[in-house]
Amino acid sequence: MDVYINGILTSNEASSSEALQKFVEAASQVFSFPELNKNNQRKQLWDALFTLASSTENNTVLMNCFIAIRILSREKTDLNELMTDKWFNLIQIHSGLGTPDVIFENEKLQVAVEVQKCLCNLIFNSSVVAAQCCKNGILQQITERLKTCEEKKLPEQIKFFHVKQLFLLTALCGEIRNRVRTEMNGTISLIQILEVTLKRAAEQATSGNIALDDEKVDLVCEVLKALFNLTLNCYGNTNDEEEDKQCEHLVVLLRMYLLMPTNSKEKSVAVKSNVINLLTNIHNDYYKNLVTPLQPEQKVSNKFTYDGNNMTAIYELLMFLKNQLSNDSGVSKQYETLSPSISVILKCAISERSIRKYLRMQILPPLKDVHTRPEQGSTLRNYLCRLLTTPITQIRDLVAELLFVLCKKSVKRMIKYTGYGNAAGLFAQRGLLGGKSDKEAADFSSDSEDSETEEYAEFKHGINPVTGCYEAPHPSVMEDMTEEQKEYEAMKLVELMHNLTKCGAIQPCRVGEDGKPHPIEHVLQLQEGLRAQQINNDSDSD
Repeated sequence: MDVYINGILTSNEASSSEALQKFVEAASQVFSFPELNKNNQRKQLWDALFTLASSTENNTVLMNCFIAIRILSREKTDLNELMTDKWFNLIQIHSGLGTPDVIFENEKLQVAVEVQKCLCNLIFNSSVVAAQCCKNGILQQITERLKTCEEKKLPEQIKFFHVKQLFLLTALCGEIRNRVRTEMNGTISLIQILEVTLKRAAEQATSGNIALDDEKVDLVCEVLKALFNLTLNCYGNTNDEEEDKQCEHLVVLLRMYLLMPTNSKEKSVAVKSNVINLLTNIHNDYYKNLVTPLQPEQKVSNKFTYDGNNMTAIYELLMFLKNQLSNDSGVSKQYETLSPSISVILKCAISERSIRKYLRMQILPPLKDVHTRPEQGSTLRNYLCRLLTTPITQIRDLVAELLFVLCKKSVKRMIKYTGYGNAAGLFAQRGLLGGKSDKEAADFSSDSEDSETEEYAEFKHGINPVTGCYEAPHPSVMEDMTEEQKEYEAMKLVELMHNLTKCGAIQPCRVGEDGKPHPIEHVLQLQEGLRAQQINNDSDSD
């Protein structure tokens, strides 16, 4: 590598161009250049590349200069100092950002694409470059170009990298989001790109089968990521009528992308993942646009319909979550991978009664298998019940809230579907350990439906409310004991618990009047208020 670098630094233009060509070929997969850390070689190389790029009339040499900068900018060393105003000016010239009416011919397009790749690397690896782009006009030029990308027939590659740059800038410079959204109409421009991409996919469809090719998937994912940044903590929460319409339209588009086929499972996962991430920013009120009224001519399986509505998008959200749950990525990644999907499904459940009832039917159908614990198995209910005891508290609380909503915030129904042991954490937080109903349960109450199956009715007398499943009768270990023996064993247990409490190994609690656990000073206090702690094992209707 040193030979090529020295060739760029010391030769005339022709020899430098040849050395540059060999350098970019040899360094295509290199991410670190420790040899440039001595004798100020890094700055010398950047200066030599600038001199060559600003003086050459050969598009191949020019393109290689920017490829070299893209390769060198993989390394953050001295990047803030090396990226000077003269480089920004050169980038603006050859990317066409400084020329609104630029026409991208073949060679000019190839150079512009390499410049765009280079700018993406520079923004990503240098916060100073990112901040400078927000001040020197590049951000403004990117958003202006995206506004007119259809009118000016902007090449797809250029459009893709501009959206990517907008995503990176709004991710790294949070202070510009409001300006991009309001002053520069960034949200509107990005939504228009989503619309046009769907339109073009429909135009290119063969035999009526609309699908997104890989290039469109990559563009859509970048658009969705940029929209996520622009809508963070501020979208759909105002009384702005224009924003309301925009938000409704966006959710309609997101529904279409949830259902849009792609060329591979990997691409489908990428689109759905970004759609779900964006939906986490949308207010619950707009989730009703994820479902559509069922039309008479539509032939849709009963699995995807409920109460006269097409629930296919909701079903896709559930299947996406189930796939995530079945692909166990370890406890450490649970929050990152599962939180968006569970949050969106929870928002769906809260948003609309018909959606909530459909989700209940899919996640908590009438119980038939009462011999298996709720957390054992491969249904959505089983997976979610397992998460009720995960050490990742954010996920545990999200899942508990979702299941509690689907159980109409009824303590008895929650115990029926999850078991008291799995739901105890939720009950403790809400002050429901004593079995009393949640104050919001009335909002979900309905006695018009009965989900108690014949299987459940047959075995419910033997269902253990703690484990949530049927347990065959077994002989009592105290059956042949005298009263004195029972008392002796009881006192032994009390003594053992008292010793464990004294040494700090455990902290016994009892349920207070507020329905929450309260520490006790002595284990004999556990016998106080036992009647209030009895768990009612009778089921009620759904």
